[in-house]
Amino acid sequence: MPSLRRVFRAASLSNAGDRAALAAHPEALELADRAVREGRTRVATEGGEVVGFATLAGSDGGEELELEDLFVAPDRMRQGIGRRLMVDAAGIARRRGARRIVVVGNPHARAFYEDVGFRTVGEAATEFGPGLDMRLELG
Repeated sequence: MPSLRRVFRAASLSNAGDRAALAAHPEALELADRAVREGRTRVATEGGEVVGFATLAGSDGGEELELEDLFVAPDRMRQGIGRRLMVDAAGIARRRGARRIVVVGNPHARAFYEDVGFRTVGEAATEFGPGLDMRLELG
């Protein structure tokens, strides 16, 4: 958990547009261990170091799963780690019977999500402002 928390905090603070809101709500920088304990988090490592993670939420056999978390260490961004985590998440979702993955994406990550196949279907209200309601069809 300490390694996941480091990645979570560093990645969350890596976008200058989010720093003020996160500073005003430091509790948002706390990563709970529930998803890890439930076996819903997949971790990317390189050289024995945690460099990213993704978490899915939802029931087996349901139409969709939610991408609850996707974080990559800032010094490892743009190296294919997020894409590999999404390929892994899509495989898991398919095996669990889902037809799509949904996410409320941060607008600054829009290009990444679209690049891995998500499409924006609207906006979603979040605690820190508008987010993107996005869908990845698993066809």
